[in-house]
Amino acid sequence: MKRSLLLSLAALLLSTSVHAADFAVDDIRIEGLQQVEPGIVFRNFPILRGDQVDDRRLNEATKDLFDSGYFDDVELLRDGDVLVVRVKERPSIALIRLEGNDLIKEEQLRAALKRSGLDEGSIFKRSALDQIRLELLKVYNEAGRYTAQVNSEIEELSTNRVALNISIKEGKSAVIEKVSIIGNKQFSDEELLPLFDLSVTNAFSWWTDNDKYAREKLSADIERLRSFYLDRGYMQFEVTSTDVSISPDQKQVYLTINVSEGAQFYLKSVEITGNLAVPKEQLEQHLQVAAGELFNRKMIVESNDLIQRELGNSGYLSARSNAIPEVDGKDSVKLKFYVEPGKLTSIRRIEIRGNSMTADEVIRRELPQMEGAIASADLIEKSKSRLNRTGFFSKVNVVSKPVPGSDDQVDLEFTVEEQQLGQIAAGIGYSSADGILFDLSLQQDNFLGSGKQFGFAFSNSQVLTEYSFNFNDPYYTLDGVGRGYKAYYRQRDFAASDVSNYNTNEVGGSINFGYPIDEFQRITLGLGVDKTDVNVNTGVTLPAVITDFTTASGSSYLTYNVTARWKNNHLNNGFFPTEGFLHDVTADVAVPGGDISYFKTTYNGRYYKPLNRDQTWVVGLKTRDGYADALEGGAYPFFQNFFAGGLRTVRGYANNSLGPRDRVTGDTIGGNILVSGSAELIFPAPFIDNESIRGIAFLDAGNVYTTSCGGLDNCSSNINLDDLRLSAGVAMSWITAIGPLSISFGQALNAQTGDTTESVQFALGQTF
Repeated sequence: MKRSLLLSLAALLLSTSVHAADFAVDDIRIEGLQQVEPGIVFRNFPILRGDQVDDRRLNEATKDLFDSGYFDDVELLRDGDVLVVRVKERPSIALIRLEGNDLIKEEQLRAALKRSGLDEGSIFKRSALDQIRLELLKVYNEAGRYTAQVNSEIEELSTNRVALNISIKEGKSAVIEKVSIIGNKQFSDEELLPLFDLSVTNAFSWWTDNDKYAREKLSADIERLRSFYLDRGYMQFEVTSTDVSISPDQKQVYLTINVSEGAQFYLKSVEITGNLAVPKEQLEQHLQVAAGELFNRKMIVESNDLIQRELGNSGYLSARSNAIPEVDGKDSVKLKFYVEPGKLTSIRRIEIRGNSMTADEVIRRELPQMEGAIASADLIEKSKSRLNRTGFFSKVNVVSKPVPGSDDQVDLEFTVEEQQLGQIAAGIGYSSADGILFDLSLQQDNFLGSGKQFGFAFSNSQVLTEYSFNFNDPYYTLDGVGRGYKAYYRQRDFAASDVSNYNTNEVGGSINFGYPIDEFQRITLGLGVDKTDVNVNTGVTLPAVITDFTTASGSSYLTYNVTARWKNNHLNNGFFPTEGFLHDVTADVAVPGGDISYFKTTYNGRYYKPLNRDQTWVVGLKTRDGYADALEGGAYPFFQNFFAGGLRTVRGYANNSLGPRDRVTGDTIGGNILVSGSAELIFPAPFIDNESIRGIAFLDAGNVYTTSCGGLDNCSSNINLDDLRLSAGVAMSWITAIGPLSISFGQALNAQTGDTTESVQFALGQTF
């Protein structure tokens, strides 16, 4: 007992309040730290070793350290000439849980909390609970959710840590009750309000949510309003104020935009000046504006970009062009483009990074920009585009790096992310036309990093069984001539596809050479041989077309084929294009010298035009046409006929059901002329925020014709547009995890006697 008392007295003497007397600080000792770094204490503590301290200074130091926000308690003690800083840390935030946020993603809410200094691992301040609520409510208010509620709870954890549990009730979006523009004299509300995505409730608001207020949408609308005026000569146009008023129940929003239009200005003169570096006429040809025209910001910006691009194409990669308007009078402006070309730049070296498998040679042969040559912005962009189109890479980036010690040279660095080089795919699907579909394929589009392609595929359904092998070298020669091989074996059961009672066995192969014309066009020429055997089902009456042909030519045919194809592809996506066009023409000729000779030509065309800025609403036009006939005055082989009806041609009619039918058996024969087309309105699937799903409203038209209608019903000799079958409906395409799913709900509009209609058609494993 006596020993314990003595120890306590000794400790009291050694560690006493620093307020007892002034002293010079010989050292500073910090006690009580668990998670806060000592450096944070010293940054916020204004006393240093060697300082003379008194009560006033110690009180101020205590306050400064407490105000740093890291500590619940701060105590200063003296141990001889050592200043002891004893602290009690505030708890740290170990975990932030968010519940109830469906509209706004968790990442966005966490980013808002982080901007206010609240993040997992940071020090918790109880005053921050109000800050949490205000910060999250701000995010919801910007999204038009003024009735949102935020509640938070603190859950204490071990080792001086806490968890924040934040519960959110998002409420409903405030609905726009009225949009008013004040100050517009030159343009009426009826002309300006359609520029706004935000509007009062209309018939499509349930789908587009255009009547739900959001600050980002309003900012975009105001910018479109500003662009509208600036593109029509009102260069002094201003939005003087924007007022967002909320009803007392916080359910309605009233938007008021005050504008000052100013005068309408014309261009008095347009001039390109500065150190042009290239002939002035070379730059002037890119001007999209001229003296006497209205001031138009869009055309001025476009002119500026074209001037810079022209200079970049001439080797001046750092060129700058600035358009400076100078007001000259009440309604005129002098426009000058000031050009600063910089120095003529050459490419010292091209570096390739990220290609762990693909050989450098495969990448470099796609680059029209060469090392040691004058730099060209156009060639650099084409180099990137060509690498993207190879399909070998998921991402391609290019940057130019200045060469140290040189102001007229750069290095180009291409960084690629390689796609999976080999693909093995197996799938099972179902089509209302073909029954169960089974596919197995092995495809390598960049075999061993060489850029060569080879593959094997097997597919099977009740209609078609096929084995195929292909190999292609797109750079068989250095200038881009490709060479490929293909071999196949097919069994087709036309009876299973409701055509007629026969089936075919085909075996063949081909070699082809591809010749590039430009970035988008390619011509392919091929030679092939094909052996086809026709097997007729016994015990049934066959159409006269079949019996006549097999009687005259037999049932086994060897043909030698010459194929030519021209493809011009400007589509922006292979699966779901939203812009661009495609022309694809193929001519296949079974030349004289074989058992039969004929020609068969097909044309596939597609065109897409987006209707809105984010390309979710698109108009699409498609056509598939064909013409074929015999050579040397013989008969055209019936098993090469075209067919129509079904998902790929005219939806709403049964697969292969359109066109001529045998007068005796009623079997569909097909024809040697195909005409089909479709107009589509492509739109986002309602109530589903998924880019892999899209809806389609369609109008289809098509039919099959023949040049000889002898013994056939439902037949038009040559093309008769009055016999086109029409259908309309809606469809959906969905890229699922197990393959593409297509489903169509179509209505035949002018079905005739003998036509077979189908309202619902679908396929898993195929797209439209």
